[in-house]
Amino acid sequence: MRKFVLGALALGLLLPAASQAACCYFSAKNTDILQPAQKVFITWDPAEKVETFTVQPKFEGNALDFGMVIPTPTQPKLHEMPRDFFKHLAIYTILKQRESPHSKLLPVTQIYRNFGVGAPQARMAGLAEKADGKSEQKKPTVIVLEAGVVGSLDYKIIEATRADDLFVWLKDNKYSYSGDEATLNHYIQKKWLFTVMKIDTMQMNRNKDGTFNGEVSPTRFQFASDKLVYPLKITQISVRERTEALFYVQAPFKVDLQGDMTYQYNWLTMLDWSRGCQGGIPGRGQVWLDGMQAQIPALMARARALNFQFQPRQRPQPNKNGHIPTTMEWARKLTKSDVGVFAGKAPYSETVPNVDEGFTAADLKDPARAEAIYKVILARLAKAQQERPFGYLVRHAPANDVKDLQQLAGHLTLDLFITKFRKTFARDEMNDDLTIVPARYNGAEDNSEYEEMLPSSPP
Repeated sequence: MRKFVLGALALGLLLPAASQAACCYFSAKNTDILQPAQKVFITWDPAEKVETFTVQPKFEGNALDFGMVIPTPTQPKLHEMPRDFFKHLAIYTILKQRESPHSKLLPVTQIYRNFGVGAPQARMAGLAEKADGKSEQKKPTVIVLEAGVVGSLDYKIIEATRADDLFVWLKDNKYSYSGDEATLNHYIQKKWLFTVMKIDTMQMNRNKDGTFNGEVSPTRFQFASDKLVYPLKITQISVRERTEALFYVQAPFKVDLQGDMTYQYNWLTMLDWSRGCQGGIPGRGQVWLDGMQAQIPALMARARALNFQFQPRQRPQPNKNGHIPTTMEWARKLTKSDVGVFAGKAPYSETVPNVDEGFTAADLKDPARAEAIYKVILARLAKAQQERPFGYLVRHAPANDVKDLQQLAGHLTLDLFITKFRKTFARDEMNDDLTIVPARYNGAEDNSEYEEMLPSSPP
């Protein structure tokens, strides 16, 4: 028998009928399957009302094989994605740091100035028709709209109109759902569809005790939607306490989560702590901070009421209810230079000049020659200071990883905004699905960017 995990973030669970479950997750011996983390890349086209998301969940457990069911508002088109897609995204969104040239040859008595701080898809016709063509026959309430293979994963797209009949269908197909009917009915009442995918745990790493842990190959789902949504309620079924989700959202504007899940508590605090940066706060952060001044006291008062506490260069900890505020990780509207990085036409990082180039310690043994060398080095430092008074924007990654960024081509789009944020969801924060909205606060648009590490940024 296979056990199935439902949902798209931390997915709910199905388990063999012989097992017992409690609190909507596996509790019987050798039957645990949980999702401690997941990564999500979403693209939203508000003009065409088309959403695309790629999900790569991390699983832990003991099952020989299992699966996941991903609810979507309409029938999706499925596409295979590169297995290391999220690794490439992580490399691409490494925060840059300011670095200035320095000399290893100048004596400490030499004084020189340092620089800076450091379209809707139609459902398949005819699948719901009666086999014998008799109109009086009862219409089935669970219908397989599509079946196929994407990458190495078998999938079925299912439409259901009754939660109890869906339970029967699962049982008839050797599955027994471990959650409650209300969770499935939540999506059935909204007329959402379910994509069921089989997962082979042989692709994952094994722990010494025989349990597995690992990530499956990411799959892209594209579907029509009236708004930018992400299934979350079904997540509760496979979460004991919490699950961490890392979102990358590509849209014509910067995005945020609604209500108290906003990252503005974290973001505005980071900006406020970064006042006085040499050259000012980068990425229009100062503009956003200044424009929000009148509203910040009320926002921070709400953060205190939620018992959200922040410290410079540290990630926020859970409050007394186990809730962790959403954190801003990276944000930028993609320019030709950005797109040129994964096209191989623009450098991944700026290069800090080597002011000692052409000289060695041996050249300094002759005092007269050493004096001339010092003058050259100091002139190079002065030139660099004049050209880049606040230093060079630098980030580091292995050359092969930078070369592999070409696999992002076709997925990241010029002039669209990428918003990367992290949210750890406690179980009681998963009572409804996520709606992702434009980044605004009381009507003011937030288009500030975050690609450069701030003095307050966590390591």
